[in-house]
Amino acid sequence: MSSSPEIGGVDFFAHGGLPVPQVTILQAERVAALFGLTARAQPLGSQQDSNFLLADGGSVLGVLKIANPAFSAAEIEAQDAAAAHIAAACQDLRVATVTHGPAEVPVNGGRALARVLRYLPGGTLAGAGRYLSPRVVAGLGAVAGQVSLALSSFEHPGLDRVLQWDLRHALRVVDALAGHVRDEDLRGRVTAAARAAWGRVEPLAGRLPWQAVHGDVTDDNVVCLVERGLRTPDGIIDFGDLTSSWAVGELAVAITSVLRHAGAEPCSVLPAVHAFHDLRPLSAEEAAVLWPLVVMRAAVLVVSGEQQAAIDGVNDYVTGALEHERRLFERAMSVPAEVMTALILAELGLGGEPPRAPSGPALDLGPLDLGHCAVLDLSVPSDAVDEGAWLEAGLEDRLAERLLATGYDAVATRFGEARLTASTVLAGVSPATVATGIDLWLADGNRLHLSLPTEGAPEVPPLVRPEYAAGWLSLVADPGPLLGLPAAPPSVEGDLLERRSASFAAVQEHYYRDPPRIERGWRHHLAATDGRVYLDMVNNVAVLGHSHPRVEAAVARQLRRLNTNSRFNYASVVEFSERLAGLLPAPLEVVFLVNSGSEAVDLALRLALVATGHQDVVAVREAYHGWTYASDAVSTSTADNPNALSTRPPWVHAVDAPNSYRGRYRGSESVRYSADAVLLIGELAGHGRPPAAFLAEPFYGNAGGMPLPDGYLAAVYAEVRRHGGLAIADEIQVGYGRLGRWFWGFEEQGVVPDVVTVAKATGNGYPLGAVVTSRAIAERYRDAGYFFSSTGGSPVSSVVGLTVLDVIRDEGLQANAARVGAHLKARLEELAVRHWLIGAVHGSGLYLGVEFVRDRGTLEPATEETMAICDRMLELGVIIQPTSDRMCVLKIKPPLCLDVAGADFFADALDRVLTEGW
Repeated sequence: MSSSPEIGGVDFFAHGGLPVPQVTILQAERVAALFGLTARAQPLGSQQDSNFLLADGGSVLGVLKIANPAFSAAEIEAQDAAAAHIAAACQDLRVATVTHGPAEVPVNGGRALARVLRYLPGGTLAGAGRYLSPRVVAGLGAVAGQVSLALSSFEHPGLDRVLQWDLRHALRVVDALAGHVRDEDLRGRVTAAARAAWGRVEPLAGRLPWQAVHGDVTDDNVVCLVERGLRTPDGIIDFGDLTSSWAVGELAVAITSVLRHAGAEPCSVLPAVHAFHDLRPLSAEEAAVLWPLVVMRAAVLVVSGEQQAAIDGVNDYVTGALEHERRLFERAMSVPAEVMTALILAELGLGGEPPRAPSGPALDLGPLDLGHCAVLDLSVPSDAVDEGAWLEAGLEDRLAERLLATGYDAVATRFGEARLTASTVLAGVSPATVATGIDLWLADGNRLHLSLPTEGAPEVPPLVRPEYAAGWLSLVADPGPLLGLPAAPPSVEGDLLERRSASFAAVQEHYYRDPPRIERGWRHHLAATDGRVYLDMVNNVAVLGHSHPRVEAAVARQLRRLNTNSRFNYASVVEFSERLAGLLPAPLEVVFLVNSGSEAVDLALRLALVATGHQDVVAVREAYHGWTYASDAVSTSTADNPNALSTRPPWVHAVDAPNSYRGRYRGSESVRYSADAVLLIGELAGHGRPPAAFLAEPFYGNAGGMPLPDGYLAAVYAEVRRHGGLAIADEIQVGYGRLGRWFWGFEEQGVVPDVVTVAKATGNGYPLGAVVTSRAIAERYRDAGYFFSSTGGSPVSSVVGLTVLDVIRDEGLQANAARVGAHLKARLEELAVRHWLIGAVHGSGLYLGVEFVRDRGTLEPATEETMAICDRMLELGVIIQPTSDRMCVLKIKPPLCLDVAGADFFADALDRVLTEGW
């Protein structure tokens, strides 16, 4: 590890430190003038050079770089040649190439080389308080891969140098500079970590490819294209650390920089590893040393920062980074290197076979004889954790005791299983759920934990977080076969989406690009198969909450008795119809039962066409009503169908969405929407085409939970009725108490429609919808024949409908929607004061919308930002999705059992995302 005695360039160990050249702004401007540039100079941070942004008025002319006097002309020439080489090889990568110079200039009584580099707009990824999304992290890895590929063919005499940042010299740097770390405990941990990491690298060092490396492809030096509110890494600057070294070091340096960012942890770097590997495949040896090199880079950053601060205390760039470098080191050390190495190998498909349990005399279990042993299933789909039992303390012991009481000699858990019993709700970080061993309960009352770590493995916790499970499980063997139990089956999680796309029509899309596999719900929580539990803020189908025990019991009881079609005479269909009609004002008294909202809207339209004899329908833009022919025809949301407006049949006429926030008429002017709708209806009638119906959500749900302008429905309903048409209220999303103050959305407008459609909430996830109208309108349907739905109004669906209404009443869910919804809306409105991206908070009760805009004046929709925010919220344990034609509104419509703790968790998570980034 000693340096060569004949080094052509700088030798860090000979200099002992490289203080930044002290250049004033005036001196920098004079240097710029030597290149014919009249500019204002603005200092930029640097560890070893003196850098200035040169601008003339509003135009940026370039970056003036005055090199550290310790660097030779050959080294500067190599840096500039390497930049040009990469620029030529990577046409889609922006590179800070030289525009002026180099030229020798006087600095502090000596001479240094100065040149002007191309300025790359867009900003870097720097900022320890900023979050880097997996997409951005992958972009960083891709830039590193492009640079590495390009430099693999680059050679220059100026690469012959010994730098403190060259990971080949990392241990030597740590040993030389550790004395500058004033915190004795930190100093000891840094040096010990560096030695342990080097112990992993050294045996493989001779097999690591090496080449020219940029040496500093980090968040500080990767520039981004900023487009539609999102950053995409696409440029590279600062070639000051260019040298020859291990090629894998390029990636190690890059991913180390990820760890300084908000919310980052070791697994956060994996997208960069994959992206690099896709471009420039890593060998097994390179993958094996990658994390040890990260640890060494982190150690070097700590000791170098402390040393630089000691010799260059006036450098704010250096002193300001000290705390960030310490935090970065702690994060690099938060997961054992063995685990991260195994995880990286597994992620890249370079890992070996899982370890096997020793047999024969290699393992002495003593007199242990399990006899008749039961296997205790604690996974997410297990029946043992139904009805929220997994949240009860001591459940595992109670379950085991029950099995032992039935005659079993022992009870054993499963190796590698993600236990829901180990999870928790409202957690911003995934809990440790995956078992690295087996727990045993014996008939004599003893409980044992059996784990079989491989030789040299670090201490293995009984449960580990799912993100790191592949790494940990590669270091332990399954004890099951030794106990006469079947071996844990291999995980097949990865192929579910492939199977879905192969057999399930792709047009039936799924949430998220890489969705969690959800197999259980409880109240306002959803559990993934890895044990992570998410707060469900979008599922208005489960109005009571997921897996409500009264619904489950009612369905099971009725299925044991009878399930048939509604032509038979049974009580539940009558009782449910009576209950539903009783919740509506006169003359709404007759009920049709169907299976979905689409069917309900379709039937409502058929009723209107038959009852009026008219053929046209007026609908509102930016609305979704269903997928059947008729319900799709009146669906005008371009988010659901980009061609929604241009492909409407001629009998559908759309009026402007009455959006008082961003529509044609805003604020007090929004009363004009009703006048425009009235005018259209009158014009249709005047042309001999009076509409059969006006269809609208009475509370503007699809646009993000917005109330209609005062008096809107009263005016439009009156006009459509004046011409013999019907008023249809689509309550599918907003009805059933969701608005808190009102059970039905039309109540907020003080009107009574002629036809009401309901679904979603009516069945709490069971397929059930309804159309409620007057007897006179219902009887007119006979003119078109009879109506029959095989399962609409079946005994089971009717019992479900009754049970849902019972629970809404008995648990006070409408009142809860009002109380918790008001609390949540106040929290969100407070966030709007502090976060410029929030343009407005819409809604009532537990139908709310947070609308994101890039500019509060122009109301430019923040569409891409909204989707990115949803992805970041998922990482923090919240399921939320966008809505509106612009897809820039968070649609907040959770189960009505949401409590204040859940509302606060959501608001806190959103606050964090808007603070740290997305």
